Amino acid sequence: MELTQATVNDLLDRLGPGTGHLYLPADLDPQALTDLLDGRYGAPRTLVLDGFTDPTADESRDAALLAPFEGRAVTIRAWAYGDRWIGTGTARDAAGIVRPVLVAAGREVPEPLAAAPGEDVDWVRRLIRITGWTDPAGRPAMDWAKTEASLGTGLPSDYKRMVETFGEGAFDGFLDLNQEPWADLREDGLLIWAGTEHEDLYCWRADGGDPDRWPVVVRSFDGKDLAFDCRAAEFVCRILVDPHHPYTLARYFDAHWFMTYGGNGS
Repeated sequence: MELTQATVNDLLDRLGPGTGHLYLPADLDPQALTDLLDGRYGAPRTLVLDGFTDPTADESRDAALLAPFEGRAVTIRAWAYGDRWIGTGTARDAAGIVRPVLVAAGREVPEPLAAAPGEDVDWVRRLIRITGWTDPAGRPAMDWAKTEASLGTGLPSDYKRMVETFGEGAFDGFLDLNQEPWADLREDGLLIWAGTEHEDLYCWRADGGDPDRWPVVVRSFDGKDLAFDCRAAEFVCRILVDPHHPYTLARYFDAHWFMTYGGNGS
């Protein structure tokens, strides 16, 4: 079987829209299929390696990919994508022969409850829930003191937690999270913490002594600014789930995920 992105599309169509699995021809290179999916969905999480399942696998989440193999999975790598879990690797068939496999399972992502007036919301925790994030911390050892010294300012604590938690990648494969703020618009009083393929820049108005009170400002591709009285993590949560937000992604995706660019979970 010649593997191309078109082949992958055909295989995923054969799985159907919900849960399904396929044992693939023995001569198919499972690493080649992993690489193609990696190019589409970002770096995978290793769910099973040499027959040993990651102990953090959750039966209500990505571990649903393992149910069809009844303990016979050998190596499975997994991706969260929209309302599905996608997995590929190898597993033993009913005759005990190790074969390449492709598997999908439905994915339900709880949306955050509305914040009550005056409620102290942990927006990073809500973002983890919205995206169904299960991987280990992406960049837990960031040297923020060095970064802040080079910028000459402290940085918002929720942004630092987002980087430490998710690492390098993009929300819904669209909103790229900068691992360090960009100072390209410093003369305008802005620090850039994220951006999109549409060339919108998500910034803070970096004035005032408390970075945790900096408002978010979106600098659009045509140079116009729109300010939001919220912090970065809350802004991301709202564009993911609020269909009426000016920069919403909720109109395009029913469930949300974080596409990892690095090797956080591999």
